Order: sequence, then C-alpha cells, then structure tokens
Amino acid sequence: MKTRKHLLCLLGAVAAVAFLLLLGVAILTIREYRPDDVEALTPEGGSKVLKAGDSISITTYNTGYAGLDKDEDFFMDGGSMVRPDSKEKVEENLAGIADTLKDLDSDVYFLQEVDRDSKRSYYTDEMVYYEDALDMSGMFARNFKCDYVPYPLPPIGKVDSGLVSMTSLNVSSANRISLPESFSWPIKTCNLKRCMLEMRIPVEGTKKELVLINFHLEAYDNGSGKTAQSNILKEKLQEEYEAGNYVIAGGDFNQTFEDLLETYPLIDTENWVPQVLNRDSLPEHFSYALDDTYPTCRLLNAPYTGSYDTSQVYVLDGFIISDNVKLQEVKVSDQDFAYSDHQPVKIKVTLKKTKQNAKENS
Repeated sequence: MKTRKHLLCLLGAVAAVAFLLLLGVAILTIREYRPDDVEALTPEGGSKVLKAGDSISITTYNTGYAGLDKDEDFFMDGGSMVRPDSKEKVEENLAGIADTLKDLDSDVYFLQEVDRDSKRSYYTDEMVYYEDALDMSGMFARNFKCDYVPYPLPPIGKVDSGLVSMTSLNVSSANRISLPESFSWPIKTCNLKRCMLEMRIPVEGTKKELVLINFHLEAYDNGSGKTAQSNILKEKLQEEYEAGNYVIAGGDFNQTFEDLLETYPLIDTENWVPQVLNRDSLPEHFSYALDDTYPTCRLLNAPYTGSYDTSQVYVLDGFIISDNVKLQEVKVSDQDFAYSDHQPVKIKVTLKKTKQNAKENS
C-alpha cells in the first residue's frame, strides 16, 4: 500500500511539473514578440544638412549590454555567467562606453545590444544613458523582448533590448526591418528577433538619399539563419543602390573573414566558432570596410587574458559601403575589451559627386 501511495505521489509531482512547463510554454507563446516586417520609427537626428562631396564619420559598437567587460564570461560561449555581479559594474561599463563614444566624436553611431529594461543589466535604460552622455537623440529597433527567458540557471529573466542609431544629421525617416528568424517553436518564443535599423538622410540639392543601416546578425544558430539574414541585407543594399542612393551598412556580422584568419587564427574550436565570409560575397558596387589592426571581438569562454595567444579573438564588426562612397579611413579603437566583448570601429567617408548630381543641380 505504501509503495502504491509513494508511486501516486511521484506521478502527481511529475504531472504537476509537466503542467507547469506546458503552462510556461503556453504563456511564452501567447506573449511572444511578433514585430511586423517593417515598422516605422520616429526619426530622431540633428539639424546637420548633408551635401554631395561632404565627409562624415560613423562608429559601430556592440556594447554587450554593458555587462560583458574584460572580467566577464558568458554561458553561451563556454563560460558560466549570465550577468555581472552588481549594478555598479554595469554603470562602470556604461560610463566607459560613453566616454569612448565621445572620444570617437562621430556624426553617426550604430550601437548593438543596448538594453532598455532587462534583468541582466539591472533594468537600466541604457539608451537614455547614451543619449544624455552624447547629448544626442536616438532611434531604437527592438530585437530581443521576452517577459522571462527561463534558461540557464540562474535564468536570464526579463529582456528588452535592441539596436540604437544616433546622429547629428537631419533624418527624414527611419524603419525597423525584420530579418528571417533562425529558430523554430518553442525556442523562438524567448529568442532574438533580429532586424536592421534603417535611417534615410536627404542629400541636399539632389534626389538621392544616404541610406544608413545598423545591423546585428545571428550568432548561435547552425549557420542557415546568418546566411538568410546576410542575403536579405545584400538585397537591401542592392535595391537602394539601384534607386540611386548612397548606402552604408555597419554592425556586428557575427562572421569573420577568410583573409583575416591568418591575423587572428581560430585557436579555440571547442566553443563558439564564427562562419567565414569571403570579401567577394557582396553584390556588385559594394565592398567591405574592415580593419584588422586590432580584433573587434573576443570569445567569452573566460575573462580576457590580455593576450591574443591565450584569448580567442576575431574581426566580426565593420561596414559595407557602396562605390559612390569614398572610404577615407577605417579604424578599430583598441579598448583592450575593457567595457564590452566587442571594440568600436570608425569609418570616415566622402559622398562622391557624380554626373547625375550635376544634372540634378543644374
């Protein structure tokens, strides 16, 4: 009799746990973030007018939600941490990132992994922090929203995060453009919804626009997601170029480049390994703007050792520019991974004057 009673208790406990798991999945499914393919954003920018022949500077920086500094590791990369030990640590990283952005003094900033209301960054509105620090308004394109991410232990919890673009240029319109999802149900209910943040800048005296695209491509998929998202990005670049526009895209590719593997070889193949891109993979009229003087990202399997020989590093961040944009300089700003697992990359470019510009001005 006791054995039967114990068995019934065990079955009851299993049934209760199963019910709670199913209930949790049902709630996450109902509450899943489902953005539209294209969502208009309120254009925020400065008053600076852009003309053909002008030069501008752009910085891209994956800020790692101000929680992935040199002392941190991360469970998805072979480490164990989910968030820093204290809010003070997040605030220290925010201050360091903001000072770095101010020193880079750019006309445009592309930021990735900016938290607005997330447990992992102690519910700090990081976008407002950067706006106040730089005295510049920003646009936010959400790519990660979940009431409760239930893994690992302790769990990630609530996440509200995305891309932020900030500029002193006059912005006529801005959009959040969805990218293909990389995961299926039920994993996708509490996973990222990748996107591009598009800003459109009028070029005075012409019918052209400067189209700026901030992106952060998939990281932890089997490769098909990154490929699908990269293809959508390429189609967007080509579409805008064929419309006669200047085009610059920048961000975190989460892919390295074939010709840079000699500079930063893959010394760790047991943990996360990036896909490899060829520089010839872009549409006609486009090229990558990359710098390998310093790496732009490190593997988060352990705290940063301070040496490329013992910490796995890569070049994962940079730009794509159209051939009507002249590249003057591309440079990684070496921060020794002090505040994030990524390092900022800055370009200086000039919008070329063309015969079509002359006709439109005549």
